[in-house]
Amino acid sequence: MKQNLLANIRIVLVEPAGALNVGSIARIMKNMGLTNLVLVNPRCDWSSDEARQMAVHAIDVLETAQIVESIPTALAGCQQAIATTVRSRSVPIVLESPGTVLPELLVPNIQSALLFGAEDRGLSNDELKYAQRFICIESNPDYPSLNLAQAVAICVYQLYQFYRFDQGDHSLPAQVSPSISPPVTAATSNHATIEVLEGYYQDLEAMLLEIGYLYPHTAPVKMEKFRRLYNKANLQPEEVAMLRGILRQIRWASNKL
Repeated sequence: MKQNLLANIRIVLVEPAGALNVGSIARIMKNMGLTNLVLVNPRCDWSSDEARQMAVHAIDVLETAQIVESIPTALAGCQQAIATTVRSRSVPIVLESPGTVLPELLVPNIQSALLFGAEDRGLSNDELKYAQRFICIESNPDYPSLNLAQAVAICVYQLYQFYRFDQGDHSLPAQVSPSISPPVTAATSNHATIEVLEGYYQDLEAMLLEIGYLYPHTAPVKMEKFRRLYNKANLQPEEVAMLRGILRQIRWASNKL
């Protein structure tokens, strides 16, 4: 029997403000075979009667939702994260369609996350930095803003169709069905987790500030560029350990001067 790849995917909502949206998202997740819901600093009563009424028969998804205080905690154990965004950012990022990126979440033995921002603001630059790929849902330019629950519904619907295809069901609707099997992502089970990478990024930023390569007022933008660079490499744990060893040696050598 094939592994249930949907079980490895987390839907992460960052500071959701509407209980009705959270309930609706729980419902569509269960409709499409997903059960891992994570709420980062929710600004609503996610377990309220309103949320439960919208969830209908997906109360279990609500009741088992993880409530965390930060995105790094939400991504603990994940090796890849994909974020949704429509805004232009200070650091250029490649915006891709759900149909291009979502199949890459369906990889055996990989914990992955799909990030959605708050209803009123989306994801900030600081929140986007934790993702390696970025989804933009194309919509009417006269009114491009989607409701949070609608955005999640579009993504998890397409994700479920790709999952069906992976399971051997090739009777997908024409608007979703790819011309070929969903590609195998570059991520593999031996690639570094996001928290391991975050530890390295913190060490790197501290060292670059220490030696004067970075300045406090420009560090965030330059560190985003470093993140983009390393994201392309799909680093393995031993490679991250090697890079951190270099930083330790630089610090040791600097202290001897």
